[in-house]
Amino acid sequence: MENERWILPDGIDEVLPPEAGIIERKRRELLDLYGSWGYDFVIPPFVEFLDSLLTGTGSDLDLNTFKLTDQLSGRMMGIRADITPQAARIDAHHIRSRCPTRLCYLGTVLHTRSDGFAGTRSPLQIGAELYGHSGVESDIEVLRLMMETLKTTGVENVYLDLGHVGIYKGLAEQAGLNKYQERELFAALQRKAMPEVERLLDAFSIDSEHAAMLAHLGALNGDDALQQATELLRDASDRVKQALHYLRMVAEQIAVWLPQIPVHFDLAELRGYHFHTGVVFAAFVPGSGKEIARGGRYDAIGSVFGRSRPATGFSTDLKTLIRVAQQQQIADRSAVFAPWSDDPGLQQEIERLRAAGQRVICALPGQHGDAKEMGCDQQLVLADGQWRLISI
Repeated sequence: MENERWILPDGIDEVLPPEAGIIERKRRELLDLYGSWGYDFVIPPFVEFLDSLLTGTGSDLDLNTFKLTDQLSGRMMGIRADITPQAARIDAHHIRSRCPTRLCYLGTVLHTRSDGFAGTRSPLQIGAELYGHSGVESDIEVLRLMMETLKTTGVENVYLDLGHVGIYKGLAEQAGLNKYQERELFAALQRKAMPEVERLLDAFSIDSEHAAMLAHLGALNGDDALQQATELLRDASDRVKQALHYLRMVAEQIAVWLPQIPVHFDLAELRGYHFHTGVVFAAFVPGSGKEIARGGRYDAIGSVFGRSRPATGFSTDLKTLIRVAQQQQIADRSAVFAPWSDDPGLQQEIERLRAAGQRVICALPGQHGDAKEMGCDQQLVLADGQWRLISI
């Protein structure tokens, strides 16, 4: 075991050079981006009392939250698995503004299990939340900001997946499903296990008309899903039709603001079903089976903190975005190698290069390894009394 002390737990990773440097630079760029949109940066605590972390919509995080006992109070605490409920607490309890509130954050979260973001259990979660507005416009704003986040980190060829949890919730309510039946059918729909869906609908003895609409939900995906839903769900309740109408409005606004982004509809994709209350969206790239960023509407999250407000937002794992974008291969890995010398001319040139944003590594007397081994592609040499850059 002594030689295995370097091994980390499954899903717990560390970020090494040069990726760590890239992540830090992108962190600064993104927080500046969010600030330019009016989003204020907050830093919630890494641990909180469990009843605060898991109240209301946060209760879905129960199984994914590491728990420990506070030695001072004897109360149970949790290590945050998601920063979104913490931001909602800050809006509801501390800010308490009548105006729309925009908050952003970045920090490590810890999961008991991997959520699919690159297999990690310690994502570097970054995101933005908008409180106090219930219209399509605020959903579009956070969606646009999510796409700007992907663009800033270098992610390309993105397509969007859109859904609305109100469609399934409305159909389940119309069919008279109890909580157990709703949960079982939801799980089968998430797996796209249509034979199991049909068996459950039969076992629940649901009216054939309502059962047919729930069964159709599994097939309502693709570019024309909304058009199909208009026909297949024509006898659905007003709640379902309102959700479909809202989804159409979101799609129309995406066509205006993000016309270059392909949009895919999946009315049975209910990520964050117990957390979200309305439209849900996720960003994908070719070759990735899991979303790389996600968000949606989650109204009333602040009610448990004494203030219920409309809310919408998105989050992603910054480490995943950097890896997807293959930023470790970009040109800013270049560096300049400088010899060890107290020559004032050399020191002035090093200072000039660093001030211009160049990475300059000075040799140390007697060191092992040359410039190439240290990742440098240029070096400073003295020629005709002048320090000059040459390629290696």
